[in-house]
Amino acid sequence: MNLSLLSLAVHSGECDHALKVLYGSSSAELEAQRRRYLHAISHFAELFPNRGDIRLFSAPGRTEIGGNHTDHQHGCALAAAVNLDVIAVVSFHNEKKIRFVSEGHGTIAIDLSDLSVREEEKGTSAALIRGIIARFAETGVDVGGFDAYSTSEVLSGSGLSSSAAFETLIGTIINIRYNGCKADEAEIAKIGQYAENVYFGKGSGLLDQTVCAFGGFVFMDFLDTTKPYIEKYRFDFEKAGYHLCITDTKGSHADLTGDYVAVPREMKSVAHEFGKEYLREVDEFLFLRSIPNLRGKCSDRAIMRAVHYFKENRRAIDEARALDNGDIERFFEIYRQSAASSATLLQNHFSSSKPTEQGISLGIMMSRLILGDDAAVRVHGGGFAGTIQAFVPAFKTEEYVRKMNALFGAGSCYVLRIRPVGGAEITV
Repeated sequence: MNLSLLSLAVHSGECDHALKVLYGSSSAELEAQRRRYLHAISHFAELFPNRGDIRLFSAPGRTEIGGNHTDHQHGCALAAAVNLDVIAVVSFHNEKKIRFVSEGHGTIAIDLSDLSVREEEKGTSAALIRGIIARFAETGVDVGGFDAYSTSEVLSGSGLSSSAAFETLIGTIINIRYNGCKADEAEIAKIGQYAENVYFGKGSGLLDQTVCAFGGFVFMDFLDTTKPYIEKYRFDFEKAGYHLCITDTKGSHADLTGDYVAVPREMKSVAHEFGKEYLREVDEFLFLRSIPNLRGKCSDRAIMRAVHYFKENRRAIDEARALDNGDIERFFEIYRQSAASSATLLQNHFSSSKPTEQGISLGIMMSRLILGDDAAVRVHGGGFAGTIQAFVPAFKTEEYVRKMNALFGAGSCYVLRIRPVGGAEITV
């Protein structure tokens, strides 16, 4: 479809059936998304005029629901794709080059004749694109070129996994156009992880990519990290009377690498005392009986973090079961237990090196002042700075958003919905 016809299709509502799946049926939201896509199409036309075969793609961000810091110990987790996403207007060609423009950033140019790892690209989006293409090429896929213009609502540092959303977007584009959709969601996720590990230079797990690729509520068991057990669930929190809210507490992630690294390192230090690499390999009851003997061999915090892991691993399973049974009260009961464990055992509400900077704790305190002491609110994701997550009764959502924005700044609080699909092409 050419640019004029595509713009007309979006403007006239011919794409609304696809947009409703991604963003819901609210007329205001649909109008906002039409404007967003038309904006992207317009900018694409300025950069790449006279292009044909124009197509639209989207990939979601994700939110962690249960299983806080369990995946790196080969544990279980529950997460969900959300309606905040990264989109791209794409035109395919046979030039064996990729030109990718992200709004507010420069052009990424990839020559498909050289897909080797480049040290100077590590930590960049170019590395992710090159790594994803290289992985597809290794499986025999003849990847051709394309030009793209992209915009993202999954802001970097928002805790909604912007990098995994981007990886899913690129993987989806290549899979649909050049691979005949032969790669399933699990393979798309693994390809994204490979690019992030090998080309980008970040040793991430598979949780974020899996959720972004699958969409919906996703339960994951990483006992076998080469082939994790994955199951999708459906539960409509809005129908149950709740909104999922994420608040950016505006804490800086600078100088927090040591805090993040310490969590898996300390958990592994406990596992090593039992001759194992990961806590998933350790018998929980043997560990509990051995706590007195572990003191002095492992730090006190490492022991408490190990206790968190074992109990949190079970909670992720129980949360998924509660959703499957439609038992929201049981889900919230477990969710609150998980929140308390992250605060007291895992201890990832703030950095011990910055004890006076406690945006997460402040946000949770304010949430309870607004919603009550039994509020379903917790640290979101890795923690130490960044975001909190709350399930807010619908009748209090407006008040909650207003007060959280007053505390942390306009636009800090997002009202999200669960997106049922992962990476996708938007069709007419």
